Amino acid sequence: MSKTWRPATQLVHGGTLRSQFGETSEAIYLTQGFVYDTSEAAEARFKGETDGFIYARYGSPTNDMFEKRMCALEGAEDARATASGMAAVSAAILCQLKAGDHIVAARALFGSCRWVVETLAPKYGIECTLVDGRFVENWEKAIRPNTKVFFLESPTNPTLEVVDIAAVAKLANQIGAKVVVDNVFATPLFQKPLELGAHIVVYSATKHIDGQGRSLGGVILSDKQWISENLQDYFRHTGPAMSPFTAWTLLKGIETLPLRVTQQTANAAKVADFLAEQTNKVARVIYPGRKDHPQADIIAKQMSGGSTLVAFELKGGKEAAFKLQNALEIVKISNNLGDSKSLITHPATTTHKNLTDEARAELGISPGTVRFSAGIEDSEDLVEDFARALALVSA
Repeated sequence: MSKTWRPATQLVHGGTLRSQFGETSEAIYLTQGFVYDTSEAAEARFKGETDGFIYARYGSPTNDMFEKRMCALEGAEDARATASGMAAVSAAILCQLKAGDHIVAARALFGSCRWVVETLAPKYGIECTLVDGRFVENWEKAIRPNTKVFFLESPTNPTLEVVDIAAVAKLANQIGAKVVVDNVFATPLFQKPLELGAHIVVYSATKHIDGQGRSLGGVILSDKQWISENLQDYFRHTGPAMSPFTAWTLLKGIETLPLRVTQQTANAAKVADFLAEQTNKVARVIYPGRKDHPQADIIAKQMSGGSTLVAFELKGGKEAAFKLQNALEIVKISNNLGDSKSLITHPATTTHKNLTDEARAELGISPGTVRFSAGIEDSEDLVEDFARALALVSA
């Protein structure tokens, strides 16, 4: 595998293993365990004296191909594939912490991510402080002597706020803390958190990496030392491993990632521009590819593209949001995102419904807030779908 290959080539060929049969498509190794030529060979394998697979919960050839391909794309030394995105998030955070440690997290997080740091971690004696992550000084003020992890999404779900990853990483390095970045909304094509100074990157591979509504999956990427010292034993003994069949599905999905994300991003930008013109019914549009994004300067510094997601707020509140969503024909109502099909959801009643009204207001999630995930359909059809549906919404 050449390190000079560009992303589109890496995503077709990176990390490929072939059996003696020389298959074109990657093989699925649906096996729980592996056999050894001798007892001595088994002993050496378990001691780590020889390379090879031991048990599918620890790793398999198919999973290994997916992990290596993700490493090639992300620029990471090592990775572990997990059964879901939330398995990746919880493992990446909890594997490196103990009772008495402290997390600083951006308050703008996906609902389940926020539950992990705000509700689950404290059950084990791990403290958490939530901050408005848009402002670096908030991260600095939240630091305590026992702060070990900074956790953030950028862009955020669902309001597409942006965190200055390099600035947060600089703070973390000053105190010996680790920065964990959920990079789902940016995709590995448009943002490289490790290059910006982050230490660990997590993905819900369910989203753009599969991107076709088929599989749940996640992945954690970092350097070999961090994975060996923090994640490896946690991963082996708690069992969040991805199945080989899912890894194979994701390998097929990742081959077309650049093609899909390029089209999705173009579609998102066109829909965002259309919605921004509908000032009689749309109060605001937030899209990282637009110059009017509140943090356009940070976006220009750390992202090479926009996003496949658009957030917008309807003036008519929940009633208008529901009426719009129900009237759309091409765009389907679903809480998923990053799919080849265009999807739309109402965060206040779905992904962020468990937050208090006050917490949602802090995040900019109003009753009229809607999140649109662009698919790969024709952009003109999507604009026409929104135009027809908006015509049914009262001003």
